[in-house]
Amino acid sequence: MSRNFLTALGLAALAAVMVVDQVSKWWVLEVLQLDWPGDQIVLLPVLNFTFVRNFGVTFGMFNNLGEWSAVVLGGVALGVVTALLLWLRRAESRLVAIALGAIIGGALSNVIDRVRFGFVVDFIHAHVGEISWYVFNVADAAIVCGVAALVLDSLLTRGAR
Repeated sequence: MSRNFLTALGLAALAAVMVVDQVSKWWVLEVLQLDWPGDQIVLLPVLNFTFVRNFGVTFGMFNNLGEWSAVVLGGVALGVVTALLLWLRRAESRLVAIALGAIIGGALSNVIDRVRFGFVVDFIHAHVGEISWYVFNVADAAIVCGVAALVLDSLLTRGAR
C-alpha cells in the first residue's frame, strides 16, 4: 500500500473527525441551546448531554492555568499535531494512518474551540448508577480511540517481529 494512499486515508479521518466534532458542538450550542453551568438533557439511563466549558485538557487536567490556558494548551496541541503529521506521512498501515488522523483531527477541533470560545465545548456524559465518567466530546473520543489503536498496533506488530 502506498504512503500517499495511507496519508490521504489519515487526512480523510482527520477531516471527518473535525467535521463531526464541530457539527455536534454547533448542534449542542445552537439547536439544543444547552447553557453553562451544566444544562443537561437525559438521553438514556446511562447517557446525558451536559454542557461543560473545559478550560483544561482531557478529563479537565490543567484546568487552572488561568487566562493563558487557551494559548498555552492550543500551542502545545499544535506542536503535537505537527509531530503527528510527520508520523502520518510515514504511516505503514491503514490502522496507524486512521488512528493518527483521528488524533490530529480531534486535537485540531479542540484548538478551534479554544480560539473561538477560550475553552473546549464538552457535552457527552456517560454514567451508570453512581459511577460517572468525565464529560467529553467527539474530538476527545477520537483522540482516545486513536491512541488505543496505536497501542494495539504496537502490540500486534511487536508480536509479529
